[in-house]
Formats: sequence, C-alpha cells, structure tokens
Amino acid sequence: MLELRPTCENCNKPLPANSLEARICSYECTFCAYCVEKILDNVCPNCGGGFTPRPIRPSKNWKGDNYLGVDPASSKVKNRPVDVDAHKKFSADIKSIPPEKR
Repeated sequence: MLELRPTCENCNKPLPANSLEARICSYECTFCAYCVEKILDNVCPNCGGGFTPRPIRPSKNWKGDNYLGVDPASSKVKNRPVDVDAHKKFSADIKSIPPEKR
C-alpha cells in the first residue's frame, strides 16, 4: 500500500493524505504538482519515470477497515532537494519521451 508521504521531496511543501497536489512516480517518489510541472518537467529525478496524481485514501471506514484510521499516512519526511542544473542535464534527452515509453 502507498506510504502517502507527507511532503514534497524537493520543496518540502506539506502534502497531507487528502492533497490534490501530490504527485508520485511508480516508485512512490513524492513531489508537489508545481515542482513536477515547473522544475522536473514530469521526469522523476530518482528514476526517470513520469508522475501521476497520488490517490486519496478514504478517511472513513466504508468497507473492511480499508481507510486512514487503520492505515494512516506516513509521517516520515524525505526532503531531498533537486539539483536543478544536474536534473536539466539528466532529463534533457528523456523529457520529450512520453512516460509510458521511457
């Protein structure tokens, strides 16, 4: 199950469990929408993959104890600011390739 990390790895913006701004790659690297769009060009600095909106885990127990009360969001912050110049070099050749073809 997803960790639902609490902040953007780059700018450390809070991304609570119900945030519509949270974006994740397939390895669950977590960034805010602004960083993904304006800084990372939809290229994960850790794996080169693309991003998708992070799903929202239900806050109520609608069925089978599958909700935040039983499976809370992570409180562990992973703040790893991106070296923008290094990322530009890394992503230059792949940012034009659609994520599903990388």
